[in-house]
Amino acid sequence: MNFPVFDLHCDTALALLGEDLQQAGSLRKNEYHIDLERAKTLPAYAQCFACFTSPLEQLPDGVTVSEMFEREMVSVLREVEKNKDLISLAYSAAEVEKNREKGKMSAILTIEGPAGFGFDPALLEDLYKIGFRITTLGWNESNVLCGSHKTGGGLTEQGREYVFEAQRLGMLVDVSHISDEAFWDIMDITRGPVIASHSNSRSVCNVSRNLTDEMFKAICQTGGVAGLNLYTKFLGENATVDTVCDHAIHWLELGGEKNISLGGDLDGCDTLPAGFSGVQDYPKLAERLLARGISEETVMDIFWNNAMGVLKNAVCNYP
Repeated sequence: MNFPVFDLHCDTALALLGEDLQQAGSLRKNEYHIDLERAKTLPAYAQCFACFTSPLEQLPDGVTVSEMFEREMVSVLREVEKNKDLISLAYSAAEVEKNREKGKMSAILTIEGPAGFGFDPALLEDLYKIGFRITTLGWNESNVLCGSHKTGGGLTEQGREYVFEAQRLGMLVDVSHISDEAFWDIMDITRGPVIASHSNSRSVCNVSRNLTDEMFKAICQTGGVAGLNLYTKFLGENATVDTVCDHAIHWLELGGEKNISLGGDLDGCDTLPAGFSGVQDYPKLAERLLARGISEETVMDIFWNNAMGVLKNAVCNYP
């Protein structure tokens, strides 16, 4: 059965720029994990396109981190405009639904690592106006906002300000990549849904990038979601599509029917589970979930409804 796909995270924006960060690929058709020609085989498709920056990233000579961020953003906007017969930028869940009704795919801008604008919460409002709707607080580095899953370290005062400002605007706070300490610091202050756009279950695959059961339950309590990551490093040894199902089923056992989404990390990982090579293979995951006893209603929630719901609820809860 073919379900609509709402994927909370990919790195296709960077992939399209190529190694020299010049425009090297087309979103319509390419050899990466995602292109529109393959996505057309899905009944509907909404993709969050991350603009990734980190102080750890080695850049070509003469390119700054801020320039990298701008080029990624422009790359997505340019490709959406060039392919407007197939895809449109979406600023809200309502616009995603309107695009679906018109037979169009949706592109949503997100931030993976705020290094590209100096970790400055004051700039979030301008980015929100451009169309950014999700933000992490970092990547694998410790920064002025918080520590990472690799470094440890909690939320700083500037990090608290960043969370407050993002949620005031209605931008979803994404806890993928951050430290356990920073995760719980955010949970102490959040006034809206929190997501982990591309993180799996640590109980199923014990790596620091994944969520403990307690973390997943805390995300559920905020009304947030966790997006299933397809990178084999975060799935387990000899990963297959069934391994992805293992993570989903574990979360379902924790009561997460309305809190699991897709966050494939496509074009951001070099190895995918056996039998999965790109966006066109999401129906294989749906088929295996159904074969393992998950209802059509729950698969529809995982593939579409839960992400739509959290985007809809990313509203200002501040006075």
